[in-house]
Amino acid sequence: MTATNENMPLGVFDSGVGGLTVVRALRKLLPDESIVYLGDTARIPYGSKSPDTIRQFAMEDTQFLLTKGVKAVVVACNTATAHALPLLQETFRVPIIGVLEPGVEAVLKGKNCCRVGIIGTEGTIRSHAYQHMLAMRRPDIRTHAVATPLLVPFVEAGWLNHASLRLALEEYLKPLIKMEIDTLVLGCTHYPLLLPILRKLLGKSVRLVDSATTCASHVGAMLREHGLVSTRRGNASVEIYLTDVSERAEELTKRFLGVETGKILPARVG
Repeated sequence: MTATNENMPLGVFDSGVGGLTVVRALRKLLPDESIVYLGDTARIPYGSKSPDTIRQFAMEDTQFLLTKGVKAVVVACNTATAHALPLLQETFRVPIIGVLEPGVEAVLKGKNCCRVGIIGTEGTIRSHAYQHMLAMRRPDIRTHAVATPLLVPFVEAGWLNHASLRLALEEYLKPLIKMEIDTLVLGCTHYPLLLPILRKLLGKSVRLVDSATTCASHVGAMLREHGLVSTRRGNASVEIYLTDVSERAEELTKRFLGVETGKILPARVG
């Protein structure tokens, strides 16, 4: 392995394009960092796969990014973080950070945090990763997790103001509202796009913690800790690789990143 240079790019991967909300947050917080993004669109979703399969995919995704000369890897996928992060950190020599711990840290910073709701994919919720991490840090906190598998299709369809989305959210949130949660963890990188409607449904009394923003903040701290902050000013680039470059994937990429993406490149992993 070649020596790590602070001006090498950051690597980010997700099972699809949802992790581009993390890239978007990284670009806002760390504008001088170049980024290589891998979306495993050929094998999405990870949330319904077995833990062993998820770990295999995460290993292959990380290996691909390392071939692109990245200095650190961000696992912008809650499911992959829940099942594969320790293995990745043990296997590879570059710093690797996931989205769960930043989310938990953000939850614990809330004043009078007592009742926490968690929404995410079936894989993330089944892993009990958020619940376990919160229980280890604050055994007194009550948590209730709800798998919300219909939300990703709504987000990817662009139905962010659709009545059907509102109905689905109302149904998913019923047990959390009954529990009188004071904090809601958005345990999927698609969900930051739901922030406006969630605020309307839950009101100002419920704090919303999204993994994209909290992860970007932790990445900045990690780069400073390891002496890997880019010394270049300006001209930061974003390279986007997808394992299945379809017209729909290109459209979603532009929507999630929020800017013109330039050319999207095909990737072969595994």
